[in-house]
Amino acid sequence: MSSKQWLAGAGAGIVFCMFSGVTPPSLLAADRPEIKTRVVEEIVAKVNGEIITRGELEKQRAMIQAALQKQGLVGAALEDAVNKAAADALRDQIDQLLLVQKGKDLSINVDSEINKRVADIQRQSGIADPEKFHEWVREQTGESFEDLKLAYKNQILTQRVIGEEVYRNVTIPKADQLKYYEDHKAEFIRKETVGVREILISTGDGSPAKVAAAEKKAKEIVDRARKNEKFADLARQYSDAETAKEDGMLGTFTKGQLNEKIEAVVFPQKKGYVTDPIRVAAGFEILKVEEKTAEGQASFDEVQPEINNRLSEPKVQPKLRELLTQLRTTAFLQIKPGYVDSGAAPDKDTSWKDPAQLKPQTTTKEAVANQRHLKKFMKVIPYGITGVKDRQGAAAPEVAPVPSTPVKNADGSPTAK
Repeated sequence: MSSKQWLAGAGAGIVFCMFSGVTPPSLLAADRPEIKTRVVEEIVAKVNGEIITRGELEKQRAMIQAALQKQGLVGAALEDAVNKAAADALRDQIDQLLLVQKGKDLSINVDSEINKRVADIQRQSGIADPEKFHEWVREQTGESFEDLKLAYKNQILTQRVIGEEVYRNVTIPKADQLKYYEDHKAEFIRKETVGVREILISTGDGSPAKVAAAEKKAKEIVDRARKNEKFADLARQYSDAETAKEDGMLGTFTKGQLNEKIEAVVFPQKKGYVTDPIRVAAGFEILKVEEKTAEGQASFDEVQPEINNRLSEPKVQPKLRELLTQLRTTAFLQIKPGYVDSGAAPDKDTSWKDPAQLKPQTTTKEAVANQRHLKKFMKVIPYGITGVKDRQGAAAPEVAPVPSTPVKNADGSPTAK
């Protein structure tokens, strides 16, 4: 069970009690010492067994404020803009939870995309050692490596659900796409790009012996790759980079996005070229030019998916809101007083049910049927009683009335006493 699922069952908030010793159970409430409490976190919404906390909303508000400050907003203008954007913070959190849950229902797997994204970050950091890389992530983001992966997973899963449930159902006629291409040709002048796979051979602690061994191994792998062994297989078997899980696929880049040393080697080459080992901070890197795109005007076929997305966007947003309203309608959703879901479904009861205020339900004896029975160990030895014991007195049994003793015999004479 996740920590959030556990918290969801705990009620409106989590309270951390700071006290020592044990209060004797015999003490009356008035005699008990005062217990000091500190609210650690407050749950503000429950969504199908998951929760949203006040801390998450505050963090989201801080991120909104930081982004607006970068745009140059200050003072009252900044405060107004933050308040306006933050008004939808709870809605956005609920939206993502519902879409992620929908993605799980559809069995959408995004592991490969997550691994690729993490590999890109690790490559950019230049840190091959996993533990050091995880520590670097915490220093840079303030989040643990696992939290970062979860954030990426939720983001990618959300995008996939929107693609399958919304974009797929929006159709743009090809004639409209062609017209858009002709009207916006200047926007589709492409830059030179190169798609690259990598194999990283780590130099470990950087000692001369480790460096020499890594260089020798890297040269042997280059020879094998140039003799037509599959680069993807070699990457999966020998690479020390995270991209090994993705057959070494590093990504597609324009000039200025790669290390200068690497860029100088790969951009002049044609598709299929395998580099010599390149010394980098983490070890020796071997690259293969997987794809190559020349600079110039992109054809309609090349940019058709992008055009389709641009034209679909105005139609997607209303359909996406329809989907999210539908998901809300069927969801278990509770929102604490004082918080507002600006995307609420009409007539949906999302009132907060505080477990501490719920009255115990009652039932009839007939409905419970007592269900007391002996448990048997291995179905043989009785070792306990289950069920709820009936504390009510049993009703008096119904019996036929006993006739009173006759006062006379059959012949009319008195009976003997």
